[in-house]
Amino acid sequence: MSNNNSILGAIEPELADTIVSGRRDVFAKYARAAGIMTSAPLVLALASNQAFGATLPKVIEDTLNFALTLEYLEAAFYDMGNKSGVIPSQYKTVFHTIGGHETAHVKLLKGVLGSAAVKAPGVDFTAGGKYADVFENFDTFLALSQTFEDLGVAAYKGQAGNLVGSKEVLTVALQIHSVEARHASEVRRIGLKFGWDGAFDKPMSKSAVLAAATPFLA
Repeated sequence: MSNNNSILGAIEPELADTIVSGRRDVFAKYARAAGIMTSAPLVLALASNQAFGATLPKVIEDTLNFALTLEYLEAAFYDMGNKSGVIPSQYKTVFHTIGGHETAHVKLLKGVLGSAAVKAPGVDFTAGGKYADVFENFDTFLALSQTFEDLGVAAYKGQAGNLVGSKEVLTVALQIHSVEARHASEVRRIGLKFGWDGAFDKPMSKSAVLAAATPFLA
């Protein structure tokens, strides 16, 4: 399925109908111009405009930019990994798909943030040389993939409360969160680990997430 037509599947039809109801001409106009008819990024952008006007509340803007920074990191990691040749043939489809999902997340978040979106950071997946063989040794690549996916799950969980001011934005953020969790489980399975650590997942604070991600940001 094309990334342009889905956010890891598709945005829920009921949500799309609610958002677009009464605004179908505007929706169609911008969808045609973007070449992404009924795509999740456009639906979310229209939802936010409908709820808040041109400007998102600061807490939501900051939260989405935080999420976008992590999605940039993940998208870049899989883009490099998929091009590097480090991934064994039996897992290439899995990581190509995950990479496509992360790119879709970036597109979605940039779509709703518009000009307020932060730019992609520089990255260093060796973490200053600590993981120098990340794109040569599949075990290292897999370990970092699990790190990033687990981090994403905990980050979305930790920030969900900041999005309660917009049901539409929160709903789509939770759609991303659940797919990040599926990514994490699949990566763990490939590494011959359980897809869970226990009966309950713990959220992570923004500061804790940034501390974990900072070594990989150039």
